[in-house]
Amino acid sequence: MCLITFEQNFDYCCGAVGVKMAKENKIEKNSENEMIEDNRSVLVGYVRKSNAGGALKVSINSDAFSDCSTYVTSDGQTYVPLVVSLNALSKVLQGERAVTTISQMQD
Repeated sequence: MCLITFEQNFDYCCGAVGVKMAKENKIEKNSENEMIEDNRSVLVGYVRKSNAGGALKVSINSDAFSDCSTYVTSDGQTYVPLVVSLNALSKVLQGERAVTTISQMQD
């Protein structure tokens, strides 16, 4: 899986109009990426920081989890592959977002 993130590195010498256009382009690109990601993933749960801030709270929807695809390792153990965006999780840890999603990518 490849997640593409866009950073806010703007060339301020181009003036306010150029900065505004760069921000608008960033928003459009992020929206397109979110739509592409949403079409290929299934929401399974959420991650949030605990009230005390010393732990992550993971909430998994049991119906969604039971519908997830699995894989078996060579020792016979069965696992459910799930994905959390590092960028979104970082924002949760820094307090910029309240929650982020746990998903399973679809082929």
